[in-house]
Amino acid sequence: MAQTTFDISGMHCASCVGRVERALLAMPGVVTAHVNLALDEAVVEGLPDSAAEARIASGITQAGYPARIKVAGAGRAEKTAQKQAEIATLGRMTLIAAMLTLPVFLVEMGGHALPSIHHWIAGTIGQTNSWLIQAVLITVVMVWPGRDFYLRGLPDLFKGAPDMNALVAIGTLAAWGYSMVALFAPIVLPIGTAAVYFEAAGVIVTLILLGRYLEARAKGRTGDAIAKLVGLRPTTATARRGAAWVQIAADQITIGDELQVAPGETIPADGVVVEGQSYVNESMMTGEPVPVQKGTDARIIGGTLNTTGSLILRVSHVGEASVLAQIIRMVEDAQGARLPVQELVNRITLWFVPVVMALALLTVLGWLVFGPDPALRFALVAGVSVLIVACPCAMGLATPTSIMVGTGRAAQMGVLFRKGDALQSLQLVRTIVFDKTGTLTMGHPDVTDLSYVDGAGAAKVLADVAAVEARSEHPIAKAIVAYATARDLTIPIAQDFEAVIGYGAKASVDGRFVLVGTARFMAENDVPIAALKADSDAWTAQGKTLVFVAADGKVQALLAVSDALKPTTTQALNALHDMGIKLAMITGDTQASADAIAAELPLDHVRAEALPDQKLAALKQMQGPVAFVGDGINDAPALAAADVGIAVGTGTDIAIEAADVVLMSGDLLAVVNAVQISKHTMRNIRQNLFWAFAYNSLLIPVAAGVFYPLFGVLLSPALAAGAMALSSVFVLSNALRLRWVQPATQKQEA
Repeated sequence: MAQTTFDISGMHCASCVGRVERALLAMPGVVTAHVNLALDEAVVEGLPDSAAEARIASGITQAGYPARIKVAGAGRAEKTAQKQAEIATLGRMTLIAAMLTLPVFLVEMGGHALPSIHHWIAGTIGQTNSWLIQAVLITVVMVWPGRDFYLRGLPDLFKGAPDMNALVAIGTLAAWGYSMVALFAPIVLPIGTAAVYFEAAGVIVTLILLGRYLEARAKGRTGDAIAKLVGLRPTTATARRGAAWVQIAADQITIGDELQVAPGETIPADGVVVEGQSYVNESMMTGEPVPVQKGTDARIIGGTLNTTGSLILRVSHVGEASVLAQIIRMVEDAQGARLPVQELVNRITLWFVPVVMALALLTVLGWLVFGPDPALRFALVAGVSVLIVACPCAMGLATPTSIMVGTGRAAQMGVLFRKGDALQSLQLVRTIVFDKTGTLTMGHPDVTDLSYVDGAGAAKVLADVAAVEARSEHPIAKAIVAYATARDLTIPIAQDFEAVIGYGAKASVDGRFVLVGTARFMAENDVPIAALKADSDAWTAQGKTLVFVAADGKVQALLAVSDALKPTTTQALNALHDMGIKLAMITGDTQASADAIAAELPLDHVRAEALPDQKLAALKQMQGPVAFVGDGINDAPALAAADVGIAVGTGTDIAIEAADVVLMSGDLLAVVNAVQISKHTMRNIRQNLFWAFAYNSLLIPVAAGVFYPLFGVLLSPALAAGAMALSSVFVLSNALRLRWVQPATQKQEA
């Protein structure tokens, strides 16, 4: 089997996706085809054939959607530029359509609502001139901003494969055509039915354009996460060439090259340390904020940050084999997955458009065969009424208006829905998985406990250790200094400072020789620590990092450093648990640290020491639908692969870009609010869809003239347009109710 990816342009809705897939599956040699509307691409598997790729691309293009073979890793800038140009064009066309439609809408609807406006227009420019102006403005709307509806919809209609474009085209042309007849040949219409509905055509075009503009903006951001991941890798590296170190381009690095990495530089490629010692920040992989010590033979991951010492490494993996490239590929695969909502839209579109058009045709035929004289006029009125009353204006508004209002209200509650479909998925979530560091916890080390030996002066000992740690750049050292500073201590100046990588530091402070570091550091300097054994054992069991302090050969104190829980974490998780949602934690941190956190929270499942691919595998084993909450670069694949990815807003940009939902404040209470707003919004959408379909469907028999033989009632196109407008007003009004949804959980006052 051969697999090829194609870039496709011109797809707008689920009908387009279905049409491209059907065209692909009809081609010889194609076995499977998966079209992704969000990424504008198709992944095709088929029999190996050197000419197949060009033939498939040509076949897609002939189906009406220009296609070309996608080159992996290439053309990102070009595609981004094309997306931005498309967004700008749609925005401009929407604005033009709105400006041209607004005066028509105000004049026509204002005349219906306030008779004085109608009389004023009749007494000034006259009704005929008013209709002529409306005809000109709306004709411009249809042939300029709305031209794609007709250029795409009408050919598809003639091919026997109508989509939403076709229904928009037929509905607006029916309203426009009937209005033109009423304006220029009113004699052919039944007495009293001559009216114009130009505003209906203009409003439909404008609102559908607005929906497509909002959709294009959302789709335009789908590649940002990939672009930022690619940007992690530096563009240059310092490589050994003979006896000299020279600057080379990163893409010239090969396996076996020796690279030099200075403090503060990003590691250019995966490799193994051959010389030097340093601390490397691997939070992009493990999520753990404390840098990891690296010495000879230690594995180094490209894209991580060298913090303290200088390193020389030998390259072991480049290109697609690197860890960073694998993360990028996982994010791409997860973002390319098919969403359930696409199948729903496919089914709706498959039946709605043909049924409406068939009913309109049956209505015309019915009046021609059974209608009274003049049957042709009655048939024309009834047929147009059916098309107008069933026009997809309300259907087009039903989902996007609820999403717009719901996501706006969610933002006020600290939740940003980057993708509207997350609203559908989140309400169904039965398990929420949390990363630990930076998500459940603060994301940086803090001093949590402090114990002194008898006779040690508490303030003096803390000032001494802060004096030593003030000379260090290590995150734990900074946490100790911050702890001492918060207690308004006067910190002396340390002399003869020396850092011992992997152990601690030593210095002279006010004439005393002070040691700060691990138990092993104390043992190597013959400092007994038995006096602090009880606290040491207890805090070690809790997964905390221990820092011993000694002065002049005698142990003085023990500090415990840990990444503490956020203030609202426990409250948020309790609220989610009360909602019947199962909670899990998957972290790259140690098992001891994970167990210590789990002891404080209502977690149903805990997994520690998990790398990005392991997080991904663990997610797939969960009973879905599953949401994942994380903040680090290492969380990006899991965020993209989960049914709903929720990123903490205080985390990395890449995690945020890969997620469906962002907690802007980093407060986990926003997860509770996100679930709540999802439930409210989806209930609202279901109400809107019911109204858009059921209300209009109930009026179709009236528009078709079913009640004319019994009651003499025939719905005119004017009333049909009014019913359509009423349906849209109801949908909009119902969606606006979401503005008053209250937060499910308020932050408790301290």
